[in-house]
Amino acid sequence: MRRRAVVGRAGAVVGLVLAAVAGLLFGGAGAAAADSGYRYWSFWTWDRSGERWSYATQGPASLRPVDGAVVGFRFAVSEDSADATTPRGPADFAAVCGDTAEEDGRKRVALVIDPGTRADAPAGETPPARRTECAVVAPDASAADALAAVAPPLRYDSSALLCAIAGYPRSGCGERVAVGGERGPADGGKSDGGGVPLWLGGVVLVVLAGGAVWQVRRRRS
Repeated sequence: MRRRAVVGRAGAVVGLVLAAVAGLLFGGAGAAAADSGYRYWSFWTWDRSGERWSYATQGPASLRPVDGAVVGFRFAVSEDSADATTPRGPADFAAVCGDTAEEDGRKRVALVIDPGTRADAPAGETPPARRTECAVVAPDASAADALAAVAPPLRYDSSALLCAIAGYPRSGCGERVAVGGERGPADGGKSDGGGVPLWLGGVVLVVLAGGAVWQVRRRRS
């Protein structure tokens, strides 16, 4: 009976060790895969009643802001729209367009253009300073038209995704990158599981399993 108890305890230890190590290695791999986002210019509208930024439900080429509206653009790495980073600083139409006189047959749109921080910048690039602009455009102009009037050159990809404002960034468009740490390509690494190569994890599992089995046999003898 005592020998069976020893074997049972040893077997339990084997299972616990294997489960713990596998969870550390392969569970970490799943976390690493999810820990990524996309580097892009997000588009926002200012809710004057709520005094907050709202992620735009239309693209800048589709949205036609009214006279007195405030729209924002923020360059950052985000996992999705729920995680997207809002433009920094105040969104005050009077502060941006207060010195711009009204014109018949035109509308004024305040724009907040926030290129983000160095942490979100592509390798080798430095984000320009945050800026605000007052665009005076035709009544039916879109937010993209207003942006083009005050912050050229703009760059779009083949699917009309906004890639660059005032030439920033020089290249890239909505690429997937790692979230946290150095902003390199998420798929560029050769290891997984929180920095532990999977082949090394397999070796660890084999060694631990072999050691545990040896302990079982030693106690049985």
